[in-house]
Amino acid sequence: MMLFLSHQSEPIRVLVTGAAGQIAYTLLYRIAKGDVFGKDQPIILILLDIPPMLPVLDGVVMELQDCALPLLREIIPTDKIEVGFKDIDAAILVGSMPRKEGMEKKDLLKANVAIFKTQGAALDKYAKKTVQVVVVGNPANTNCLIALKFAPSIPKENFSCLTRLDHNRACSQVAMHCGVSSDKVKNVIIWGNHYSTQYPDVHHAIVNTHGCELGAYKAVKNDAWLHGDFILTVQQRGAAVIKARKLSSAMSAANAVCDHIKDIWFGTKEGEFISMGVYAAGNSYGIPEDLIYSFPVQIKNKRWKVVDGMSTNDFSRAKMNATAAELMEERDAALDFLT
Repeated sequence: MMLFLSHQSEPIRVLVTGAAGQIAYTLLYRIAKGDVFGKDQPIILILLDIPPMLPVLDGVVMELQDCALPLLREIIPTDKIEVGFKDIDAAILVGSMPRKEGMEKKDLLKANVAIFKTQGAALDKYAKKTVQVVVVGNPANTNCLIALKFAPSIPKENFSCLTRLDHNRACSQVAMHCGVSSDKVKNVIIWGNHYSTQYPDVHHAIVNTHGCELGAYKAVKNDAWLHGDFILTVQQRGAAVIKARKLSSAMSAANAVCDHIKDIWFGTKEGEFISMGVYAAGNSYGIPEDLIYSFPVQIKNKRWKVVDGMSTNDFSRAKMNATAAELMEERDAALDFLT
């Protein structure tokens, strides 16, 4: 006889696309273990991938079963959209067409427009209207925008894309430079695109060093580094990992997805903000509205709010506008493919 405790939560349905891939391999374990949605939240995992990857997905399912994780109530591997998106509470869209050697950016956009148009329509038709949608697959900002446009019945505020990996990279670089642990650095900002034009900004960041909170510029004491190599390192970190590892940064990306969703589910800490690609409507920074753009945000009750009124100097403004221009170019190219 099986007893169910009355205080136990109902399972939530979590979809991960590209579930046979590298990022998902780390991510799925973290979700099923309770690192993302809470240690008392049962999970139903829906693993969606393309038909040729189903044999690999079977192996992933076996491994998850063999972990004997008490929160994991059911695993549903599938290649069918209508199964994958049915009644889901969270959609983590990791799968996308990767850029291959010799592929032009426009070719990458064209392939992904088709994928995320289909997934947006599936969200609109099958998912709960309260679903939280996180886009990880690159080009993440534009993929997120396309999915949003094809899911008109789901609030735009329920869509976000991952720039938390860039945020974490920026925190880590500052922490290493100051000789402190990364949790001693807060309120860095990633503006714009999850691409090489992104702007890692520490003008409002705080570093806790020797028990004293200092602005990042005072703590680092090297403006030339903060305006030069620091920005380049964060912008080009993904390429550096691929060059060294011969594979993409799957572990750190999965970790960033966990951080991103956990903050959506449980909120950001008081007085702190994180970076997240969100719909730009109504922002106070003059960024064109019909974009998914990374801003500093605070989150409460699963609702994000852009932190308004942050001062920006000419150096920052130029970089914020440059990454916005790239996103407008991506958006216009993607919309052209749709028409």
